[in-house]
Amino acid sequence: MKPSGAGPRRRRRRPVVIRKIIHIDMDAFYASVEQRDDPALRGRPVAVGSSQARGVVVAASYEARKFGVRSAMASVTALRRCPGLVFVPPRFDVYRAVSEQIRAIFADYTELVEPLSLDEAYLDVTDDRKGIGSATAIAAEIRQRIRKTTQLTASAGVSYNKFIAKLASDQNKPDGLCVIRPAQGPAFVAGLPVKRFHGVGPVTAARMERLGILTGADLKARSLDKLTGWFGSSAGYFHRAAHGDDDRPVRSDRPLKSVGAERTFDRDLTGDAELLAALEPVIDAAWRRIERSGAAGRTLTLKVKFADFRIMSRSQSAAQPLRTEAEIGEAGRSLLRAILPAENGIRLLGLTLSNLDSGKPGDDPQPGFLGL
Repeated sequence: MKPSGAGPRRRRRRPVVIRKIIHIDMDAFYASVEQRDDPALRGRPVAVGSSQARGVVVAASYEARKFGVRSAMASVTALRRCPGLVFVPPRFDVYRAVSEQIRAIFADYTELVEPLSLDEAYLDVTDDRKGIGSATAIAAEIRQRIRKTTQLTASAGVSYNKFIAKLASDQNKPDGLCVIRPAQGPAFVAGLPVKRFHGVGPVTAARMERLGILTGADLKARSLDKLTGWFGSSAGYFHRAAHGDDDRPVRSDRPLKSVGAERTFDRDLTGDAELLAALEPVIDAAWRRIERSGAAGRTLTLKVKFADFRIMSRSQSAAQPLRTEAEIGEAGRSLLRAILPAENGIRLLGLTLSNLDSGKPGDDPQPGFLGL
């Protein structure tokens, strides 16, 4: 019997589990590997990529970044900004081998590792495999082991969600550690420029600036309805980010949906031969990224942006997955020839492989395009 005067039984609330998320980001990874392996490059501005007229910077050392050299920059522009820039060809087999060493270290601490590329990953250490008890201590230990094993430095962000952990890892670069606790999260986000937010690219950042949104605090001050009117389906993400909220879990099986590359030209191109020549570095960059990810796909899509900013795409699907650079190149050229002549001029060409047959999740920095 229920005792006299006893009230209704209350359900016990489950305790809220605060995640412990670490974002590890290697410092200028490709360029740092090259400087590690060739002492003559240490202390010099280094660009991984090609110095040819239509070449592209794949990665830049910190010495090069001081001159404004950035990844995806045209090589001629990089050389103009830094005349003493040293170009070295990429060695993706070496970068993959080093990445595997780093991921083996991660596996000692958690099985919840979500690689974003060869040089960065999220780790959920809420369930502490080694019983260390502190995400900050785990991050410090991982960084120490990376340095000892690879002779390279890594920066880490530690927080309660992925969005803030990624922001934090960039806060004290290079070779830094930044911890943002739950009580600090909203204020940390409020003080940052929105252009640093993951998902806010140059075009969106410029539009936000025109709307008077320069910081996280500015973004937070706008209602969800207003943001929806301005940014459509992205509004929910921006609204949550401005409040320091992100409930995305760390996924160790992140699927790769597409992989490719695109290039914006310094001037509008019109001639057939000129455009076919301009497609070649896009094919090369797309293949390097496809090869790096281990992907094979049946559908190749050509993206074209015309001089008037009109965008068009054309796709071609094969019965068997495209597995070689020659197959990717042949299909890409065929798609481009089908839209020629381009009398109004073209300012961008891109190729992306989708309908993937197989791939290694996580080796691709971002599903979709790599801007050149």
